Amino acid sequence: MAVYSISRFLSSSSSYLFKNPRFLLTLRRPITTASAAENYWNLLQKYGSESNLERTLGKIRAKLDSSCVEQVLRRCSVNRTLLGLRFFIWAGQQSDYRHSTLIYSKACKLVEIDRRPQYLYDILRTYRIEGCLVSVKTFKVILNLCREAKLAEEALGVLRKMAEFDCRPDTTSYNVVIRLFSEKGDMDLAMGLMKEMALIDLYPDMITYVLMIKGFCNVGRLDDACGLFKVMTGHGCFPNVVAYSALLDGVCKSGSLERALELLGEMEKEGDNPTPNVVTYTSVIQSFCGNGRSMEALSILDRMGAHGCPPNRVTISTLIKGLCVEGSILEAYKLIDKVIVDGSVLNSGFYYSSFVVCLLRIKNMEEAEKLFRRMLASGVKPNGLACNSLIKEICSEGRALDGFGLYRELEKMEFLASVDTDIYSVLLVGLFQQGHLSEASKFASVMVERGVPLKTPYVDSIVDHLKKSGQKDLVSRLTNIGG
Repeated sequence: MAVYSISRFLSSSSSYLFKNPRFLLTLRRPITTASAAENYWNLLQKYGSESNLERTLGKIRAKLDSSCVEQVLRRCSVNRTLLGLRFFIWAGQQSDYRHSTLIYSKACKLVEIDRRPQYLYDILRTYRIEGCLVSVKTFKVILNLCREAKLAEEALGVLRKMAEFDCRPDTTSYNVVIRLFSEKGDMDLAMGLMKEMALIDLYPDMITYVLMIKGFCNVGRLDDACGLFKVMTGHGCFPNVVAYSALLDGVCKSGSLERALELLGEMEKEGDNPTPNVVTYTSVIQSFCGNGRSMEALSILDRMGAHGCPPNRVTISTLIKGLCVEGSILEAYKLIDKVIVDGSVLNSGFYYSSFVVCLLRIKNMEEAEKLFRRMLASGVKPNGLACNSLIKEICSEGRALDGFGLYRELEKMEFLASVDTDIYSVLLVGLFQQGHLSEASKFASVMVERGVPLKTPYVDSIVDHLKKSGQKDLVSRLTNIGG
């Protein structure tokens, strides 16, 4: 009888439950990021010092992702910061999840680890007291927090703590600390750490050498950087394009341009692996141009072509700027014509526009305007920077009518998309101030039709001119745009 009653109850209950859409939704609803964060947060709130937090966290079968980790950290940052940090360190060790650089950055800000670095030592102390399982992975998460917060001394302290937990540092762990001291400019300590690696049978990898080479170059110790460059080959670490580029960049910054050319030659001879790329070549070109040797930099462009490395926008723009500054205007024209003929560039308008801007910067207004009009005559579309810079400069010379004429030409060629809205205000106030009232009124009407708002600091002046010319209705319509 009892069995029958239970059976009938289950039958009727199941019939009701599966007809109930709310119940079905509950069954089908996945565990969301918000609910996962809620689960972890609830556990952290209930945590007592007598238990092992990490072991308890592992029992929650909720999916970890960066959003979940951030939500938990944000909640903990109010009054449970240490627990939030422990959660973060635990999460970074899970096999199905990995902290991104962005989440490390957010964690440092939320925990304010740069102001409270003692938290890292407090957590290690807690691990020891509670008998928590601590691995190399644990220390790597902590070291990466130090890296993100730029805590060099603290990172060194954490590295030294590894032995206390029977954890053997690996090359990656050392690299984090070496990076921090290299960026800080303490190359003696960084070098000491590199030598220390050999004492525990660890070998520097390419990352180690690149960090050290960059560090030596940044503090002006080029001889040490070059010496390390030679040593790495003997240790079975053959220089690649990154290592060469790091040294080359340092040599260029020091002004040793002849040495830079030698290094570039070595790279070109080495073969496939360290072959210079466009960034490498451009770095050398920038150094030559920055030192007033743009004509010599042109030969580097030829080397790029010979090694099948086409220039990019930065390469050509750097050369154009350098040639303009040095007054080699004709050579700049030849350069653009050359790269267009060679097919090295896809958008000639960008390079001619760069040329216009460079000419304006060296106050060669006549040549800039001539080139701009030549572009329009050839159907070459100038970019926004060239259009806006030239019209502004024309107006500043008291030639608003010429600027307006240029605007009309751009309009005819359907190039107005390149003109910023503030240029309309510049032109309008210029036309009013220089007495071109008819053109100014027509242009103001155009602005109304196109919904172009007035821009500060020109509003008061334009409104005043419109009122004086008796166009109060136009004032109202203009000032209401975007309002």
